[in-house]
Amino acid sequence: MAFSELLERAGGVGLFQTLQVLTLLLASVFLPSHMLLDNFSAATPRHRCWARMLDSSPEAPTNLTREALLLISIPRGPDQEPQQCRRFRHPQWQLLAPNATAANWSEAATELCVDGWVYDRSTFTSTVVAEWGLVCGRQGLKPVGQAVFMAGNLLGALAWGLLSCWFGRKSMLSWCCLQVALANTSAIFAPNFLVYCGLRFLNAFGLAGIILTSTTLLVEWTTTRRRAVTMTILGCTYCTGQMVLGGLAFALRDWRALHLATSTPFFAIFLISLWLPESARWLIITGKPERALQELKKVARINGHKEAKKALTIEVLMSSMEEEVASAKARQSVLDLFRVPVLRRRSCCLLVVKMTADGFLQSAGRLGAVVGPLIMTARQALPLLPPLTYGVILIVSSFVLPFVPETRGLPLPDTTQDLENQRSAAAGGTWREAVITESTWF
Repeated sequence: MAFSELLERAGGVGLFQTLQVLTLLLASVFLPSHMLLDNFSAATPRHRCWARMLDSSPEAPTNLTREALLLISIPRGPDQEPQQCRRFRHPQWQLLAPNATAANWSEAATELCVDGWVYDRSTFTSTVVAEWGLVCGRQGLKPVGQAVFMAGNLLGALAWGLLSCWFGRKSMLSWCCLQVALANTSAIFAPNFLVYCGLRFLNAFGLAGIILTSTTLLVEWTTTRRRAVTMTILGCTYCTGQMVLGGLAFALRDWRALHLATSTPFFAIFLISLWLPESARWLIITGKPERALQELKKVARINGHKEAKKALTIEVLMSSMEEEVASAKARQSVLDLFRVPVLRRRSCCLLVVKMTADGFLQSAGRLGAVVGPLIMTARQALPLLPPLTYGVILIVSSFVLPFVPETRGLPLPDTTQDLENQRSAAAGGTWREAVITESTWF
């Protein structure tokens, strides 16, 4: 909790935090565009089998209308609409008779779409589904591709939590922005669906890193009093990003153009993110106090806090963060989330070692996103399985969430000992007093 005190010495919340929020929220606006991109780029248009007499103009009789050619080439379904996955082996001329009915042809007279499909391009001029024929017998590949994308999110949440602890939050954020831009831009040149899925996996892997590192940077550079407002703004930005995607999809009906429009902004965000300072808290606990001091003074200078040059010294920095540095030197792992009683209870409810825990908990959410598309593939055999699965999970979660504690204005704990202290303060009735002490330190 001592880092909150150092942040107050650097001017608390000021111009720097405003600029940082604007930079990170710029990335957050385009995040939903990638997460929900398949709703548009992988939409399944209306389709039917390609038929020689219907779609090969030299062989089409000139005395028949297109509706008549469709009638003798494509069988009708129960709803009297042309079937999407079968065609007649040979033209069924008898169906042109005035008294013809569905009984005038048999199932044996039909075959699968061996020559491909013709797609309705009135809504989307091109989609991933139409590009690689992910319909009829290949329709199961679409949810598999979506599951691959979410698997990238799952593994990314695990990996970036560790990588940001080793190499820093800001450097990983910049790398992830570049990775997202390159992977999703390269997807438009994919020669087949397998390569496309691989690039979308890399894209999702980077997106998880942006979510994780940007959220952590916002939390670590924002004072306790402003943190709730900042995170609320972040949540609103995600909603704004969903509206932006809707507007882009309305204007760009080709999947390649839509991919390019959502990817190129991340090249600019990568360049803009280079000005962001590294997390001073991370620099301190990884044994780089001199650089941490430089970053804190940089923040103080941007915030116009002139007194910080005298108030912030290596001695003050190290004495304030002594407990956190000692805790960081101890061997820690994901198992620590379950060894400490307070962490064990909170982790089980949410399912803060901060980045590792955040990455671990986000991975639990990504696991559900991976399984989600696969559950939907079972709806043809078990129609009630998807709604029952999704509904039961939400009901169970509603009983668990009341056990998650409220922060009530307290600084976020940096060590497991801070958690125990908070618990003791709450039990002894001094919780309120602790909050007032932290808020009026300076």
